[in-house]
Amino acid sequence: MPHRLTTERLALFATLLATFGELHPACDHWVQSPKSAFRKRLYGQDLVHADGTPAEPGSTRPAMTTTTLGRRAVACHVASYTAVQLAATITVTRAFGYRVTPAALLAGAAINASTHAAIDRGALLLWLAKKTGKTGYIEHCQTVRMDDDGTLTREMNGPGTAWMELDAAIHRAVGIGAAAVTTWLTTRPGTRR
Repeated sequence: MPHRLTTERLALFATLLATFGELHPACDHWVQSPKSAFRKRLYGQDLVHADGTPAEPGSTRPAMTTTTLGRRAVACHVASYTAVQLAATITVTRAFGYRVTPAALLAGAAINASTHAAIDRGALLLWLAKKTGKTGYIEHCQTVRMDDDGTLTREMNGPGTAWMELDAAIHRAVGIGAAAVTTWLTTRPGTRR
């Protein structure tokens, strides 16, 4: 018969893992705004306005680099993702009569948020793909989209691409670590009364 603490840890880990993993697609496809989804991988030194339009010379409207716009977009996405994750984690665990410690909640959220931001910006995912020999997969599994005027364009990182599959897989793998850390911090000796 397993020790009570072992059972508690396994149950909490499984609950957190399910919550983190199953929320990822909802947050990426339902919660994330279309603007964030489109802009989060923007890089460059061209000046643009907050709405993404090019900043004309002499414009009095505030401007930023394309890279800054991309960083803002990923920050908005990660903020909404983290808020939903925290709310769901608290709701699910408390519904079952369990309280995860605040420090543990914040640690798990910080792991998921920071890695989510880094992966969604794109450079880290491409670096990992190169290191693991997956660039061919990304190049092969792209999609073709048709614009309103009938123009076809290739898309490397939207729905139906290897990029999206690799993105989801790495986020879920990180979720294992976040769930483990959250579980350990909550159940370590001396943490709970």
